[in-house]
Amino acid sequence: MPLNPQGEKIPGMPKALRGFTEIRRYWDPQRDLYAAKILPGEYYVTTNSELIVTVLGSCVSACIRDPQMGIGGMNHFMLPIGKEGMTGMTRNSESTRYGNFAMEQLINDILKNGGRRDHLEVKVFGGGKVIAHMTEADIGNRNISFVREYLATEGFKIVAEDMGDIYPRKVVYDPISGKVQVKKLRTMHNDTIVKREIGYRQNLEKQPIAGDIELFD
Repeated sequence: MPLNPQGEKIPGMPKALRGFTEIRRYWDPQRDLYAAKILPGEYYVTTNSELIVTVLGSCVSACIRDPQMGIGGMNHFMLPIGKEGMTGMTRNSESTRYGNFAMEQLINDILKNGGRRDHLEVKVFGGGKVIAHMTEADIGNRNISFVREYLATEGFKIVAEDMGDIYPRKVVYDPISGKVQVKKLRTMHNDTIVKREIGYRQNLEKQPIAGDIELFD
């Protein structure tokens, strides 16, 4: 059995909630915890003492938890709005790359697994202007505007945020304690994130779910 830096046995990976077994998880030796890594269009909800990690460019992640019931999660969405009535919406599907579905799915799964709406604590991150050469409206700012409006409309208060600027971010969230670590990747070569985001967006535009996607312009 592998050992942690203190020479102690690494515990077995905690059981994921139903519907989240396909999310990649790994042992983080620096923090001595398991971590779930989510990509654009993914989200993860847990009742375990484990982390949720993602890297954001112009995307936004909401970190939401019920501190009293010990459950929380994080999403990662790419664009603000997908058309109402889209079909084929499942956990971590193409639809959850859109903010309205990503927010709805995350909140609903927290509530389905024991959370209470009136207990929820919300923190939001991302929305950086990392694709500086794009001439269209800034996707990061549209994502920021969307998530703020969505949460206000649903009656949720944002208790902490780190959004905007020009840098990608690595976000590490502990849903049980509510602690969030955010590292702005100032020295990171941004080509990888820029190419990834452009590729994801092109894929969404070329292969819409059920044929109908309306981008938020």
